[in-house]
Amino acid sequence: MRYEVLGDTMPAVEVVFDTAGESMYTQSGGMAWMSEGIAMDSNMKGGLGKSIGRMFSGESLFMATYKAEKPGAMIAFASTVAGEVLPIDVGATGGMICQKGAFLCAQESVTLSVALTKKLSSGLFGGEGFILQDISGTGMVFLEIDGNKVEKNLAPGEVLKVDTGNVVAFEKSVKYEVETVKGLKNIFFGGEGLFLTKLTGPGRVILQTQNFNEFAGRIIKMVPSR
Repeated sequence: MRYEVLGDTMPAVEVVFDTAGESMYTQSGGMAWMSEGIAMDSNMKGGLGKSIGRMFSGESLFMATYKAEKPGAMIAFASTVAGEVLPIDVGATGGMICQKGAFLCAQESVTLSVALTKKLSSGLFGGEGFILQDISGTGMVFLEIDGNKVEKNLAPGEVLKVDTGNVVAFEKSVKYEVETVKGLKNIFFGGEGLFLTKLTGPGRVILQTQNFNEFAGRIIKMVPSR
């Protein structure tokens, strides 16, 4: 399999299969264009239980698998918002934990499942927290990034506090928890919400400069209502 990321503002990843039988999967509706020689199969990848779990983590219940019927077949998957497409070799990283909605597409040898934070309070009160995506296995996965990508490599014990919606992914060696903003004035007048994501090294952390949910909320506020 060969791939190329195309475009800057609304990028896509174009994949060319080297042999028949190679395949990629994505959430329903993720395919942008493809050549002849590719067969599509919509299915509950991993069974009903895993499918329901993915649905709660922000993905669709059904996944679409695209398999090459001949060498040289091509398919492309496009991002849904302005930003970047990030390729990750899952086997080389030992797997990643991602926020819901970050997954774009992956090879069949990559497993996408639900990851729960160890602290229940992170899920009950942390907004984007609690239900995350666990990416494991081997092969390539492609993630969507809102805005621009920022990477941090945390040393052992090094702490980074981030607005929850600006976290894209982190290595499994990174400890993750959600903490409340301290001080009533900061909560009510700080404009940053009630919670921050606390990431503790060691490990690689991938951030995004835009929180699309927050951006969409601002647009909705400007829409006239009758």
